[in-house]
Amino acid sequence: MSVKTAVIGLGIMGRRMAEHMALHPGFTPVALWDPDPAACRAALAIAPGAFVTKTPEEAIAVADLVYLACPPVPRKAYALAAADAGKSLFLEKPLGVDVAESKALVAHLEKRGVPAAVNFTQAAGTALSGVNEAALAGTMGDIVGADIVVTYAAWPREWQKAADWLRFKGEGGPTREVISHFLFFSERILGELSIVWARPSYPSDARLCETQMLARLETHSGRPVSIMVSVGGAQPDLQELTIKGSRSSRRISEFYIDQASDGGPFVEIAERPKDPRATSLKAQLDDLLLCMAGKPNRLATLSEALRVQILVEQMLSGQS
Repeated sequence: MSVKTAVIGLGIMGRRMAEHMALHPGFTPVALWDPDPAACRAALAIAPGAFVTKTPEEAIAVADLVYLACPPVPRKAYALAAADAGKSLFLEKPLGVDVAESKALVAHLEKRGVPAAVNFTQAAGTALSGVNEAALAGTMGDIVGADIVVTYAAWPREWQKAADWLRFKGEGGPTREVISHFLFFSERILGELSIVWARPSYPSDARLCETQMLARLETHSGRPVSIMVSVGGAQPDLQELTIKGSRSSRRISEFYIDQASDGGPFVEIAERPKDPRATSLKAQLDDLLLCMAGKPNRLATLSEALRVQILVEQMLSGQS
């Protein structure tokens, strides 16, 4: 039987997940909620078998799984309510923006023992799995570090503008929304990271999120992860993570383009999926079923997501 799912938060991510859950044989979106009536109407168009509830609590009550795609600040209350009702949880990242609040959330969810995972979209993808296998097999040689480079002409990007909160310092910004993915990926390959230094730059309007980020992180053994984020100027979007090995290195661009180098130019080594987003979401949902069944899976755990959040918030506050 498919998993009855409630989707709370019907912006771009909530609607995408609702659409792909409706297409997946393992899930059935049954309940939707968002404070914006227009977002609810848009979600119903892609998940017509579901219904819009009057409150998030009503949506939680009729589901076996609750997917939380709302902004970070209200997410904790909904997650606690779902866990207390014995529901499984799939949370969008970042886990939160207040570290103390997120630590309390993780402790409560672990005490309740409900299946729970966080949607770092690369977790079940072929790119991360392939790099991880190569690193473990030793074919890359010694893993010596990683470079993360992200540049945008504008933030939020055009397709994100409906989520206005993304442009504000309180909950948004490219470090939380994008760099968090690559920090998760890096820790999966290199191990736990700590910040050596981080220098964010903010616009003159104190309400707005960072437009630049330079940072150096290191593993316990001193292997470096270098980060550069830059917003502004006429340019295409660039999102790259390079895992550097002594024999060969792997570069993941745009979350799914897998390239390798043995010292020469990077060359693509895997066929690009025809629909990268659909492929990625299906893989996440396949592993979500494993998570709910208590079986081994590749999804981000609560503790992994909390570690990433701590790193992100430290970076945003600046470390010298």
